[in-house]
Amino acid sequence: MTTLTPAAIRHACTVLSAPGLIRLITEIDDNGPIPPRSLTRTLPDLPVPQLRHSVEQARALRLVHNRPGAGLTLTPSGSGLADVYDAMARWARHHGLPAPVCDFTSRIQHALSLYAVPTALTSQEGREGAPVIETAEKHVRPRDLLTPWLHENPQLVQGAEPVLAA
Repeated sequence: MTTLTPAAIRHACTVLSAPGLIRLITEIDDNGPIPPRSLTRTLPDLPVPQLRHSVEQARALRLVHNRPGAGLTLTPSGSGLADVYDAMARWARHHGLPAPVCDFTSRIQHALSLYAVPTALTSQEGREGAPVIETAEKHVRPRDLLTPWLHENPQLVQGAEPVLAA
């Protein structure tokens, strides 16, 4: 198992905060596979170069793959990330972050930005009564959602020099 360095966490949060990646993963999670040659119709508000980059990035990170006859689908890692995104957005909405009214992508980006800055997380979540996401199992903080997923998906921190735990 690896221990994630602050640099590795910042790198992963930067990659995962890309609006095109967030939209791609959540679109497939919410509506199923994107048929071949339907990407620009499915996400018409994203510029084509951004959309292409997002798909290439998602493939490189093994979050999506092309399933013959179905189109672009999520891998198990992509499905796990979609669950993390959903939970982070719920947490941010519950706490009115980054603003009481904002879009799904902005909420995820804000939650990831908190996770990327360990001092912000420590000061906000380390005190009594700190914001948490309520689930059936337990109270979950943003770092509790993403850390296990990052450990299961080390491809996101490659090049960010994770340190091996003793």
